[in-house]
Amino acid sequence: MKVVAFNGSGRKNGNTLILLQTVLNELENEGIKTELVQMAGAPIQGCTACLECMERKNMQCAIDSDPFNDYFEKISSADGLLLGSPVYFSDITAGMKALIERTGFVARANGNILRRKVGAGVLAVRRAGSNHALASLNYLFLISEMIIPGSNYWNMGIGRNAGEVKNDTEGLQTMKTLGINMAWLLKGTAGCR
Repeated sequence: MKVVAFNGSGRKNGNTLILLQTVLNELENEGIKTELVQMAGAPIQGCTACLECMERKNMQCAIDSDPFNDYFEKISSADGLLLGSPVYFSDITAGMKALIERTGFVARANGNILRRKVGAGVLAVRRAGSNHALASLNYLFLISEMIIPGSNYWNMGIGRNAGEVKNDTEGLQTMKTLGINMAWLLKGTAGCR
């Protein structure tokens, strides 16, 4: 089993990474392989609605000038997907939104291949807006027929400057619980897709 995580933050080593790594550590403790993809420095554009993915059905987006097709290959071959983003103006980053748009289209064009994979999102937030941003992440999972594990609170950690999220004891515990629950779900659904 494998989970691929995407850090949608413009800061490679910021709060979002700390939260993602906390979840990934728990998954690894449970024997699940993980991979972390840093999206910073390699931006992808949003969907252009060309619908070529619907015609080609070749597991690729027609836009080949950015790393999306490599990202999608990682997503399609994994059993679980973890998306992380800071909260900007009550929503996820533009890069994360672009990943969601294109992933959703290419997955649906190819037989809804995300069906019954496990998906979860995590957010680094300064103060507010996280519930709307979490919904933005969850919408991909829900429309793709993915299974979303819960935690003991909303999947967010509070911190503005890099590293401040380490002071959010409850947020870090939420990430640990999410990792444990995600591993439990992955193990329970293995072979059921």
